Amino acid sequence: MNRLPELTLENMSEEQRQLADEIASGPRGGVRGPFPWLLRSPGIAAHVQRLGAYIRYKSALPGNLRELAILITARFWSAQYEWYAHRPIALEEGVDEAVIEAIAGRHRPQFANAAEAAIHDFCIPMLETHEVPDETYQVALDALGEEQLVDLVSLLGYYSLLAMLMATFNIPVPGGKVPLKD
Repeated sequence: MNRLPELTLENMSEEQRQLADEIASGPRGGVRGPFPWLLRSPGIAAHVQRLGAYIRYKSALPGNLRELAILITARFWSAQYEWYAHRPIALEEGVDEAVIEAIAGRHRPQFANAAEAAIHDFCIPMLETHEVPDETYQVALDALGEEQLVDLVSLLGYYSLLAMLMATFNIPVPGGKVPLKD
């Protein structure tokens, strides 16, 4: 059960309504996921949504690498909403079903794509131990370059923030999906 009721247009402040309109009229096409709860703090919500819009729609990371990193982060945090929202996008972006299933089972996938392997091998220690070994860092830097690596680290932080928000406020899994088992 949600810890806070969703805001509706009728009970939003003018600042909240304006921001909701901005979010809905942008590439997201609606106010969903953590955004109905984030709107309770319009100042934070505005910055979070703009960072997220960059990461999702303008990042230097190619779609398959972006979505792979999102799924890895979602699985790390057991972020059910993000997992179910991004799984179909990852498939559309070319992430192999077997890779997604391995991540769901918390196993290292077999990668045909070296950049995807570099993403995975960078994300796991960063999320689990909050540091990356020098060799792993260098592999990721060589595969991605500086701009994509900065975007990757920012993506990890952004989706970790969303996972914490959704866990705190018990934001439900979309469409009645059955949660992943831990």
